[in-house]
Amino acid sequence: MIDKTWTVNVEEDEQTGDLILPLSDEILEQCDFAVGDNIEWIDRGDGSWEIRKVEKDKETECEWVLVECTATYRMRYMVEVPKGKAEWALDTVTMNEAKEFSQEYLGEQIISHRVVTKEEALELCDEDNSYCSSWTDKLKIENFFTKEGEKAEYSK
Repeated sequence: MIDKTWTVNVEEDEQTGDLILPLSDEILEQCDFAVGDNIEWIDRGDGSWEIRKVEKDKETECEWVLVECTATYRMRYMVEVPKGKAEWALDTVTMNEAKEFSQEYLGEQIISHRVVTKEEALELCDEDNSYCSSWTDKLKIENFFTKEGEKAEYSK
């Protein structure tokens, strides 16, 4: 919050009769105002007024899109078998009895996408991440949702 006050006189546009509040560049910068911002007028009850920037409601300007993907890895296993019994190695891997030799991440493939409401997204969050179902909606969004213009910390 800014602990500074300015006195500005309202002017009238001679041609249209519209009222104009001439804000200096200093005021705009210090209050984080920009041309085109909506402002809220608050009557202080003492003859003075306070103005605050009205933050745009992102929920009316944006939508949530659920993107479903699969991840692909190339896995290698080195399995010792008796001579002539190479197929046994396949069984060992299929039965999840082989030690992993190496792996390489090959990327994600998008399977589907669809627009969902915020409520649907939060419900899915609870289903997929049941350990955080007691968290607030705000905390879930901060931790699991990618907001417009935001990049995940691990993204390249």
